[in-house]
Amino acid sequence: MSPFGRGSRRESRDASVAGAVRLSLSRTARRAGLFCLLLILLLLINCSRVQVVRSKGYDDNPANQRATLARYAQPRGDILVGGRAVTGSRATGGTFDYVRTYTAGPLYAPVTGFSSQTYGNTLLEGVEDGVLSGTDSRLAGFALLNAITRDPVPGGKVLTTINAKAQQAAFAGLGGKRGAVAAIEPATGRILALASTPSFDPGSIAGTGSATVAAWSALNARATQPMLNRALRQTYPPGSTFKIVTASAALTDGVVDGIDTPTDSPDPYTPSDTTTPITNESAADACQNATLRYAMQVSCNTVFAKLGDDVGEAGMVRMAQAFGFNQSAQTIPVGVVPSVFDTSMTGQAFLALSSIGQYNTAATPLQMAEVGAAVADNGTLMQPQLVASVTRSDGRQVQGFTPRTFGQPISPTVAAELQQMMVNVVTNGTGTNAAIPGAVVGGKTGTAQNGVNNSGTPYAWFVAYAKPSPTAASPVAVAVVIEDSNATRADVSGGGLAAPVARAVMQAVLNG
Repeated sequence: MSPFGRGSRRESRDASVAGAVRLSLSRTARRAGLFCLLLILLLLINCSRVQVVRSKGYDDNPANQRATLARYAQPRGDILVGGRAVTGSRATGGTFDYVRTYTAGPLYAPVTGFSSQTYGNTLLEGVEDGVLSGTDSRLAGFALLNAITRDPVPGGKVLTTINAKAQQAAFAGLGGKRGAVAAIEPATGRILALASTPSFDPGSIAGTGSATVAAWSALNARATQPMLNRALRQTYPPGSTFKIVTASAALTDGVVDGIDTPTDSPDPYTPSDTTTPITNESAADACQNATLRYAMQVSCNTVFAKLGDDVGEAGMVRMAQAFGFNQSAQTIPVGVVPSVFDTSMTGQAFLALSSIGQYNTAATPLQMAEVGAAVADNGTLMQPQLVASVTRSDGRQVQGFTPRTFGQPISPTVAAELQQMMVNVVTNGTGTNAAIPGAVVGGKTGTAQNGVNNSGTPYAWFVAYAKPSPTAASPVAVAVVIEDSNATRADVSGGGLAAPVARAVMQAVLNG
């Protein structure tokens, strides 16, 4: 046998072995490749599950500190009053690089709310958090570039509509009493003052650690609820200040044909479905068949209860809602709790009581300031607004706000009649403590019942507006409520307690 033949067979066997090896390697490579592909697919599926399906759960997990760390990794943008910052930021050297600080914290707490590394954000600190923290997309000059480079965008600024002097007058006027003030510029709806007492220092709960926890616990334990924003988040029976709404309905519906026409009103007045009469605060007042002007001057319950019944439930509901009652989602942009005028009353007696601000009728101080503002602005009610503009950190505006009309609850003619009645209240009636020399002031007092069977100390109300002359537009309308449990019941009245506070706020605005 030729050696070449044996060599060929060997080569053939070698080639066969090599082919088998290559086949085996190829199969192994394919299997390894398939395995890697499977791993990649599993990785992609898990990434999708984490990034899409479960992302919200991770974001909302209290243990996730990424958002909070990012929020306080740079100084927070400021909230401004009258062009001056009432907030700031301080370097900590701790886990969170910066902590929020407040200038005159208790004074502006009902406006700013708080930004706490432990307890989150509220009020403007909450609704404008994206701007203040720099995460709002409108702040980035080059959004795509910032997204790629991940460079932090400095926090923007929020300019409020608050008038610093009016705010200080409201806070000082309330003093140590529990209560609230809301003041509005009638022509625009700009909110000029928003005070609530007792107040608190948002800086005391801004950080982390035991001191912050202790401060939070102490604030929540206080019976006076200092963190409750009484101007926006608390409703009260408006008492006799609601008679402005009832008079509006009576004049608009033609139940009375003028403010000096005698009404058909007995004293006392007993609705047809009850034997319990409605009486007046003072038996000496000549409320029987009184004119609207006189009834507003001395605040006759009997006249306005009878007028409410004469207007009827549908008409009263329509007028109350035209003034802003029963709104379910009012924002300024901070959320405001709804003021209520019952839409499902079952009897004439309930309607009569509702028409003098009792039964289920309940209003925030902001709502009653809106009522006063609509009267002062000749019947036009503007949307209340707390933010004037939003800017980048360098002051360039990214969003401005223009006045918006909410509605026209009453005609200019009816508004003029109401203005006459309210000016008469301050000149000759229960609101003389609100008078400002040289100015035209209209107002309405209220002393609202409180507690089970009216056993509590009543709330003192005053709703008013002021203008520098009879022909000028009114720059301010204000509502004040005081829930002073320390005063004796006989000393509580809207004219005695609340009117001086309203006068101070209006004077501050008139003085400029």
